[in-house]
Amino acid sequence: MSTEHQKYSTENQSDAIRAYAEERGFELVRTYADAGKSGLRLEGREALQQLIQDVEAGTADFDVILVYDVSRWGRFQDADESAYYEYICRRAGKQVEYCAEQFENDGSPIATIVKGVKRAMAGEYSRELSTKVFAGQCRLIELGYRQGGAAGYGLRRVLVDERGDIKAELKRGEQKSLQTDRVILVPGPDDEVQTVRWIYGRFLKKGRSESEIAAELNERGILTDLGQLWTRASVQQVLTNEKYIGNNVYNRRSFKLKRKRVANGPEMWIRSEGAFEAIVQPREFHKVQAVIAARNRRFSDDEMLDRLTRLFQRHGYISGLVIDEAGRMPSSGAYAHRFGSLLRAYSLVGFTPDRDYRYVEINRMLRLFHGDAVERVVGEITRLGGAVDRNPVTDLLTISNEFTASVVVSRCRETRGGSLRWKIRFDTSLAPDITIAIRMDRANEKALDYYLLPQFEMRSKPLGLAEENGLMLDAFRFDKLDFLFEIARRVPVSEVMSW
Repeated sequence: MSTEHQKYSTENQSDAIRAYAEERGFELVRTYADAGKSGLRLEGREALQQLIQDVEAGTADFDVILVYDVSRWGRFQDADESAYYEYICRRAGKQVEYCAEQFENDGSPIATIVKGVKRAMAGEYSRELSTKVFAGQCRLIELGYRQGGAAGYGLRRVLVDERGDIKAELKRGEQKSLQTDRVILVPGPDDEVQTVRWIYGRFLKKGRSESEIAAELNERGILTDLGQLWTRASVQQVLTNEKYIGNNVYNRRSFKLKRKRVANGPEMWIRSEGAFEAIVQPREFHKVQAVIAARNRRFSDDEMLDRLTRLFQRHGYISGLVIDEAGRMPSSGAYAHRFGSLLRAYSLVGFTPDRDYRYVEINRMLRLFHGDAVERVVGEITRLGGAVDRNPVTDLLTISNEFTASVVVSRCRETRGGSLRWKIRFDTSLAPDITIAIRMDRANEKALDYYLLPQFEMRSKPLGLAEENGLMLDAFRFDKLDFLFEIARRVPVSEVMSW
């Protein structure tokens, strides 16, 4: 069951199943219950997974499985999925009976038809409920109420009652307890508000980049609202989020019915302007957006080379750092992507470095990528309900006070024969329980895939990887980081260690 406010509470189901068992003379020997879990996907349903595992492994010490009704397998969008789990049980010789249905699950044509209809109805119920909930959330956004998520640096969440009177400030992780209460955003402590305004001033008046601002904040000993060091991404979030000018924006990303998370275009956003007290002047905010938009707009090849030529003439030399620090210039990564490499772009404007800077530039880009990757790991694990303690010096992550994890980035190298190779260098001095290894693509610009490596794989010498690797390593490889998080969340740490 997914909420407490429905007939499908675990207590009600348990009572109905117990009465059914007593009436038919069954002895209840084991209970599998997923309390407070969504039935849209198998992920997160530990009890159902355990049931299937016990049945398939032949360790189940029972003959009959009592289910409250057909929808309890799950409200899957594919009706065949719930049928599949029932089939697994019946194939293993376990009889399945439904306690609250008006038919006998005897394999007859009538039972088969009714179950098919009810499975489809269960999926449709979730779709209709999702539509209604989304409409309700949009209405609350338009009324100026906050819908989930942390307040962010410089802001705080405040609980208000149905009359709009302030009740209390919500600390991180706290939620409202009454259905009639609502949450709004208010300015946070004065020092945080002043820091937010300082960030805007450094960006607009001093022309500092997000990375430079982050470095200055860290030098001053100022931490983010998560108690972590600032990064380019965390500074950019402050510079681009409309909540700092009091706007309430919703539906930037969608994750409906537990399907793929997608980023929505601005035309799909739900916005309420002036919903909260602004801590940044709207005119300053819109100037920042104009600068970022101009910086990120797509230049033609000729425009990019013309700007690079003028930069070369002004300084007498070029480097990735010089490009990134210059105002109104595409990033060094943009030049490398457009022209194949920075050296290729240099040659087109007549600049020849005194030495081969390729590794210097790549290493600099990878350092920036590593910071963003660690930030994303922390954010995703926190979103999934985990607690993460990040060491500000070593970036070692302690997850839910159970195990440690380290994120390493592996540069892609091309051999003379055109093959690709990677070396994963383990943080042996930190001895993390799990290493999240990221293989970069051929251009070393974005992640190719991810490896989840337990401690026993750790070694003093780098782990060499080719384009195709052994079966054991393939078992640890993931194309997307999101799936890796789901595995890390669902699999007990003791089991991960024994892989």
